[in-house]
Amino acid sequence: MPRFRLGSNLKTLAFNIGLKDNNDQIITQRRNIVAGKRTVLIDSNPGRNAQTFGIARELGTDLDLIHEPSVGVVGNKGDSQCYMGVQTKVETIHQRLNDRIGQEEGQLRFRLVQPEYTIATSDGMRNGTREMRYSLIGREVTNDALCEHLSASGLEGTIAVVACDKPPVGTMAALLEHDRPGIIMSDGPIRPGADSQTGEAIDIITGFQIAAHPDEEHKRRIACEACPGIGSCGGIFTYNTMQTFIGVVGLQPLEMVSPPSDDPRRLQEFPDKLIDHLAHMIAHDITPRKIVTSQSLRNAMIVSMAIGGSTNVMLHAPELARAAGYEDFARDVMSPEEFNHLSEHVVPVLLDARPFGRYSMVDIDEKGGVQVIVRELMDAGLINGDTLTCTGETLAEQIQRLDPPAPDGTVIYSVAKPFKPTGGLRVLGGNLSPEHSAVLKLAGVEGGLEDNVFTGRARVFDSETELLDTLANDPDSIENNDMIIVRYEGPAGAPGMPEMLDSTSRITTLCREKNIVVGLMTDARFSGGSVGLVIGHVGPEAALGGPIALVEDGDEIIVDLNSNELNCSQLFDGATWESREERWKETVNDHGGQHPSVNEANTRLLHRMRHLAVSAAQGAGMHPNREFMVIDCRDPEPSNFKIKNRHRGG
Repeated sequence: MPRFRLGSNLKTLAFNIGLKDNNDQIITQRRNIVAGKRTVLIDSNPGRNAQTFGIARELGTDLDLIHEPSVGVVGNKGDSQCYMGVQTKVETIHQRLNDRIGQEEGQLRFRLVQPEYTIATSDGMRNGTREMRYSLIGREVTNDALCEHLSASGLEGTIAVVACDKPPVGTMAALLEHDRPGIIMSDGPIRPGADSQTGEAIDIITGFQIAAHPDEEHKRRIACEACPGIGSCGGIFTYNTMQTFIGVVGLQPLEMVSPPSDDPRRLQEFPDKLIDHLAHMIAHDITPRKIVTSQSLRNAMIVSMAIGGSTNVMLHAPELARAAGYEDFARDVMSPEEFNHLSEHVVPVLLDARPFGRYSMVDIDEKGGVQVIVRELMDAGLINGDTLTCTGETLAEQIQRLDPPAPDGTVIYSVAKPFKPTGGLRVLGGNLSPEHSAVLKLAGVEGGLEDNVFTGRARVFDSETELLDTLANDPDSIENNDMIIVRYEGPAGAPGMPEMLDSTSRITTLCREKNIVVGLMTDARFSGGSVGLVIGHVGPEAALGGPIALVEDGDEIIVDLNSNELNCSQLFDGATWESREERWKETVNDHGGQHPSVNEANTRLLHRMRHLAVSAAQGAGMHPNREFMVIDCRDPEPSNFKIKNRHRGG
């Protein structure tokens, strides 16, 4: 794995140079040299200055500040309710910045740039369709777009308002790569809907789980009532998993994670706090890479276990670690072995939350917010409070200032008396997952494990479309103890590694109705709202000849959580493996070097993903020649902190 060292770790160097313009007037120009790169300079050239003066004039800012460090606000946009609150918050923060910029005492001497937005697709609207392939790619597009904006604009300070789950990760990765002061605020979760007939709290997952319901009017009513208002998915799905992750890792103030999108604090209180924090970061040269360290990433992984978070965190965490300069997540942050040990023996689940429980992030906010969870874990000895955060405080100092209440015991549980005794996620190896990339959301398993083992029969589908057709038209063909295998839907195969909320929801409903147990494993991924015995990110993926491509109908599939392995019994036989692999290679050769089951890459973006996607173990992002690209590699920070659950012996 190559180590890309693009630049050096120079400290910020600011100096003033007197330059003459065409009128022989001396102007002061500030230059910033950061990590071997120099920000774009606005100098005495009247052509370059023309628009700079023009923008300042139109924004109403001081023309004499155009050579000061640039600051700006960015946001995520898309075609769902997740993004509908972003623009208002971006514009509010922008206006507050405008009001506070100037040359008077107490004002901020910055150049203000216009707000910029990235675009993304809607996961909820696209699940179960071929367009869902663009969802994870949206993380890469956001990263690329913001890299262009941050680098070309030379932003010295950035405030980002983020929504949904992939764009926030792309945003954070871009901030880490730019490595100038930057801070993030969640747009906030949506409030749950209410079933008008039963009064039951419902959400988008409710809608997916009744997709096979025979009553069309019932389905329409739930669809109309499930998502009132604005904001991102409200359960502990991927959005709230990653917002909690960003808060714990230190790039978002903890009190800004859980309030709903329409909470007045997001427009009245938080904008000035964000500006204060950003000004402090700029003044003290606190950059994202000083905050996002191997220790803060470990904290965030542990909290993800404790909240029963989405399996997608196992894709996003390596991508964020890469952007922070760590080239091997398993070595530099947390190995699969340590992850499983912590999840199995040390870290419990503290939330009774959707999709495996009853409550949403709105309920968590009413009980004190994610800061309650963080303090509870810190007091129990499970996370390191010495890590730096965007507020300029350590994580422990931030918690002390916020002074959250104790767990209420209904929504948020204590470590001493948890909601579930073991962590919510498990990483699997075995002969079907030699990369140790396969991940199971154990918190969402509803049955089928006897003595921590599931044994089933392989039912193979070479696309999600095939599976959805069967579930819609021949559901009775799915039998108890089937292990459904969906392949050729990985990062390169799909391409784009779609999530399978439609499929998993239908299977969950089928299992509940027929009182059977059916598993699903795939080289694709899942929504954070998926429940059941579902295993994603199996790698190497089928399109690249991984073992999942060699499984046949009727094979015995064993999920063993005692050894944390995912195995196909038939593939233990070397002759069987070789015979099947040879047939697979012949098929590939007969079709021009590409298996016929992979999906068409009929846009330039899909084509890039097909040929550039790295493995799920590395985050499934797009990298040149599939070589994992890490800028300014660094080693993990030494620490004397030892993870230990004070409420558990051993």
